[in-house]
Parts: sequence; C-alpha cells; structure tokens
Amino acid sequence: MPRLSLVIPVYKVQGYLTECLDSVLGQDYTDFEVIAVDDCSPDGSGAILDEYAERDARIHVIHLTENVGLGRARNAGMEKVQGDYVLFLDSDDTLTDGALRAITDRLEAAGDPEILVYDYARSYWDGRVRPNQRAELLQPDGPEAFPLAERPKLLDLLQIVWNKAYRRDFVLRHELTFPPGYYEDAPWTFCSMISAERIAVLNRVCVMYRQRREGGNILKTVSRKHFDVFDQYRRVFDYLDAHPEFAQWRAPLFRKMVDHFLTILDRPDRLPADARAEFFHRASADYRARLPEGFQRPGGGRGHKYAMLEKDAYAAMAGATAAVKLRKAVRTRTRTAVNRSKRSAMGVYYQSQLRLPLDENLALFSAYWSRSVSCNPAAIDAELARLAPHVRRVWAVRPDAVDRVPEGVRYVRVGSKEYWAALARAKYLVNNVNFADSVVKREGQVHLQTHHGTPLKTMGLDQRKYPASTDMDFDKLLERCDRWDFSVSSNRFSTAVWERVYPCSYVSLETGYPRNDVLVNGTSEDVRRARAALGLADGTRAFLYMPTHREYQPGFVPSLDLARLADELGPDVTLLVRGHYFYGGSAHVAELRRSGRIVDVSAHPRVEELYLAADALITDYSSAMFDYAVLDRPIIIYAPDWDIYSAVRGTYFNLLQESPGAVATSQAELIDLLGSDEYRGQDAAARRDAFRRRFCEFDDGRAAERVVRRVFLGETEPLPFVPFAERSHAPTPAQALAAVERA
Repeated sequence: MPRLSLVIPVYKVQGYLTECLDSVLGQDYTDFEVIAVDDCSPDGSGAILDEYAERDARIHVIHLTENVGLGRARNAGMEKVQGDYVLFLDSDDTLTDGALRAITDRLEAAGDPEILVYDYARSYWDGRVRPNQRAELLQPDGPEAFPLAERPKLLDLLQIVWNKAYRRDFVLRHELTFPPGYYEDAPWTFCSMISAERIAVLNRVCVMYRQRREGGNILKTVSRKHFDVFDQYRRVFDYLDAHPEFAQWRAPLFRKMVDHFLTILDRPDRLPADARAEFFHRASADYRARLPEGFQRPGGGRGHKYAMLEKDAYAAMAGATAAVKLRKAVRTRTRTAVNRSKRSAMGVYYQSQLRLPLDENLALFSAYWSRSVSCNPAAIDAELARLAPHVRRVWAVRPDAVDRVPEGVRYVRVGSKEYWAALARAKYLVNNVNFADSVVKREGQVHLQTHHGTPLKTMGLDQRKYPASTDMDFDKLLERCDRWDFSVSSNRFSTAVWERVYPCSYVSLETGYPRNDVLVNGTSEDVRRARAALGLADGTRAFLYMPTHREYQPGFVPSLDLARLADELGPDVTLLVRGHYFYGGSAHVAELRRSGRIVDVSAHPRVEELYLAADALITDYSSAMFDYAVLDRPIIIYAPDWDIYSAVRGTYFNLLQESPGAVATSQAELIDLLGSDEYRGQDAAARRDAFRRRFCEFDDGRAAERVVRRVFLGETEPLPFVPFAERSHAPTPAQALAAVERA
C-alpha cells in the first residue's frame, strides 16, 4: 500500500497535462500512486494519460463515460485510492521539486495528523510568480499538530483542497465527498478542517498554482452558475446543524459565507448584469436566515456592505458600486484618448472602411507575411472554391511578390487602399502567420490561423526561456493571437503546444494540414509532373535537402559540402536544395548545377510538389520532416549541431532519439548512410512508422474540406477520419514510373 495517493481530475488540459504529470513522476520520493480521472475530456487529455500509464505503473487511469465536473471526478478517483494519505492536484498545476518528500517528512514529524496544510504559489502565464498572500499562517508556531481551535486563522486560507494531505481513514470516517457544482471545495474544506482533531502545517511551497491567461478558471466566467455558491453554503450549515459539537464555528463560517457572496458581487467577471439583483436578494435572505446571535459585523467599508445585505438594500449597494465605476471611468479617459490616437495612426481610409458593413462573402488570404500564394491558406482557398464558390477569395500580396502570383488568383497589394478595404470588410481572414499589429478585429469577423508546421523548436511563450533566439515582444504577440477564432492542427502534439504557448480563446481544429492533402491524394501523374517540372529524368534518385534557419547565426553557415556529397553519391543522384542561401561559390558547383546534379529549388512556389518529386528527404530540424512523413518515404536527419541548436533555441523532444528515420551527425556519416540501404532499411522504416502515427494522425487527405465545412459553412459535425491503417499516400517516383510503364 503506498504512502500517498494523488487524485488528479483531468478535463481539457492537453496543453498542460504533461507538465503536471512530469512534475509528479519526477519527484525524488517514489512511494505514491496517481489516480488520474479523465472526466470525458473532449481533447487529447485521455490519450496522454494512457500513454503515461503505459510507461509508469504508478499511474492508474479512470475514463468516465460522461462529464461529471471537478468534484464528482475527484469522488471517482477517491474510490480507487489505496494510500495512507489522499492528495489532490489540479491537472494544469504542478508539484515543486522535492514536494512529496517534504510532505511525507512533515507527516512523520507531526505524528500522522489528519490534515497537513502546505503552501503554494501562483504561477502566471507571463512568467511571474506570486507567493501566497497568507503564507504567514503556515509558519511553525506551537505544537507539531493541533485542532483548528488553536489556529482558527487557517480558515482564512483560500478555500481549496489541493494544498492539503488528508489521512484516508479520516476521510472515510467522516464520509467526506465532493458535491457537484462550481464551488465544491467550500463544503469539503470547511467541514474537514473543523472536524479534524489534529492538523499540521508545512511552510514550504509544494504546488505551483497556474494562472492561465484564458479559460483556466471556470470561476472567472460570467454565468448564472455562480448561484451554486448558495447550495454549497447550505451544505456547510447543514453539516453544522447535524454536528452541534461544532457550534463554535458557526460565526466564523458565517463570515466566510458573507465574504464569499460579496466577492462574487464585487467582481465584474462573475454575474450577468441581469442576475445581480436576484443574487443580492438571495444572499440577503441567507444572511438573515443564518445570522448568528450576537454576531459583530466587521468595520469600515466591508461592514457597510454587510449592513446592506442584512437590510436587503440592493439599490444602495448598486448606487455605491456605480459611483466606484464612475471614478474608474474618469481615470481611464486618458487611456481611451491614447487608444484613439493609435487607431487614427492606422489611416483615415482604413478607419472609414471599418465603419462599413462586413462583406459576408469575402475571404482575404495571406501566407508567409504575404510573400506567396501557398501553404495551408492556398489549399483552403482551393477547397473553398469547390465547396462554397459564392465566397470571393482575395490574396494579400507584397508589392515585390506580385510577379509570382499564379495566373487567375485575385490579389491586392499590401499597403494599397484595396488591401485596407479588404482587411476592414472581409468576413474571413486566413493566414499561416499573424496579420499586422495595426489590424483591427471587428465583431463578426472570423480569423483563421492555419500555422505552417509542427513545432520541434519552441514557439510562442515558450521562447521566453531561450532569449538568445528571439527579441519578440510577447505582449504584442498575444494581442495578435487574441484575434484568432480558429487554430488548425495536424496532430494532438501540436494542439497541446499551441494551446499552451498561445493562451487565447480560439477553437482548435484538429483537421490535419490542408497543404498535406495532396501528399495523400496525389496520383502517379502528379508525381511525374512534379519531377518533369524539375528536369528529373526517369530512374534518377532525387534527395531533397531542406535545412532550417538558425536565429542565433547572423548569416548562413553551411554545414554540408554539397559538391562533395554529389560526387560521392554519383551521377544518378540529384540534390534538390531548398534553404535560406544559394550554393554556387566555385566552378565545380556551377558545373554540377549546369548538369542538373544540384538544383536550387529555394524559390519554388509549392513545397508540396518538391515532396512529391523527391525519393527521400534530408533535413536537420525543419518542420518539413512532419509533412514529408505523410508520404511514408525515407527521411534522413542530418544534425551536426544538435547540442547547440537544442540548447539555444529549445526543442520539445530529442530528435536524435525520436527521429523519423536514420540519423547522421557528420557529413561522413551522412555519405555512408546514403551510399548504403540503411537510410531506407527496416530500422529506419520502423522509426518512420512511429513518427507518422504520432505526428500525421489527422492527415488523411480531407483536411481542407474539414476546415471549409467548419469555418465557412458552419457545420459542427466533423468528417470522420480514415483509419490510419487504411490510408493511402501518393506513389513514390518508382511506383509512378512503373504505373506509366504498365499503361
């Protein structure tokens, strides 16, 4: 039987769950079990739990068949616990290093108290950490363990269960369970604390309480569900009525109840405007019904609010609140003037267009900072033309890129009046990066963020940990991301990363990447056409070399001698080179280029066609590997500077250990690999299969259709995915050639 049982209820936390579980499993104290309860989470949280349970026998997963809420999910977990003590941990929070050892040491020193209360700190999305404002209550003072009567101020701690360890026999003896509702912690916390004969404290931060930027706390949501607080305090006072031996706690708990009511009334992010009066009258009725004999109201403004509740004087309370709001409004006038000045800087014309109605049948597309017509936006554009031809499609293109716009594509030049008019009036704005800071998100507009890769390197807020790789203004970044309505994802891994590093209130669309549809649906003719456009002769092996950019390098530092590589591989191999540079510094390289042995494809408008044409991909840390894996063709990782890259830029997994194929860390190794069959052998294929299942799970050839149906047609029933084992992909060049010969 373990010493500790941790109950972790899980619901819609896929972006934070791995960090939570890692903080538990990484503890230096190991005598514990984890009861993780998947509360019918609609995201990938349940699958993450199962993956962890497969790797660690201490994790036991319960999958509920319906969503029951936080309290009842905890109850389900408590039915399975075996430990001496029960601890609760919310699935977006984390344990600090050494927390479980500190807790068990304190339990032993205090002689196994019924409750141990330990400290926590608030961890904010922007990197700030704020200590518990009442941490002084946890200072050691007096005996190792004590009844609440000796330290009644402990009731002033936040009403939470996850900063305490509860002895399991105490929980069972008092039949403690969580009720349903928003405020389920209140009756559990108060009833357990007043019932315990021996309580101990630990003045050490054991939990980091995550303060999410968006959607992390259901209590900070405008809703009538806050009326649940009345039921929860009814349960508290019912418990007092059933246990007259706890009568001394009636007045302190009455004060806690009234303070809680007033907090809900005071906060603008709690009650709908049309429910405030009703809530006040209900609170007033409970106040008068439970007012203890001889109760002394607090002094000052707080006591005045108590008096208004006692008198049911809602008009007086509302008037006082309105006066406070007026004073705040006066203080914000300066800020409003500044904001108006900023908006005027966007241009008078843009402002005039913003006042016109939205064009419900206009979609504006952009890709790679308006440099091309490509990537996921282009695939969505094509599918939109097929499924919703009534929607007009226009591309934002930089003036220096208009000569590369495909024939028949409508476009507006970035910076022109037509551009600003489209930005202001288009119902749909589609981009694989962000639109400029000056763009205003209008009510009714739909911003679709498609992204342009699966993240191996750190992204968004995670880049703050690697300042050498970026000079990004993260506040501005989040302002841009706040405009998103939808975020496209090709795998659960990406969804979890996006939701954590861009903590905004968008909807994740796990559809697959639209640009990869052609890699699934492509035909032999598509493959042959792509190769012919590059001048690749039948029977020629083509290796596509796509290195990534290193932000920490002032310029490109070649890590591969292409001329030598071409010589070693022989005349039947062509190197397709796509990167941020141009090889051609010698007569030999120039000759190799003239002979077609090295082809610079850096300016090729559609990378998907390069994928179709290539027999294999050579890359380092580029997200190209995730897309190319859809084709199930060989991938070779050439990573001569992995240690430097991963340390400076930061990565989400060790590519050398979880690669999509063979790995080389020097040019000599790479030449040996390519000169043998190892890069396309069984071991490489097994690695590629595991990689594909993890990162290509949604890419079944219908991604663009899913996006269009959901975003533009408003369909909520998603298209089913083709089972992974039944999926096809475009034929290899050899298969395409064989198909032609058979014909």
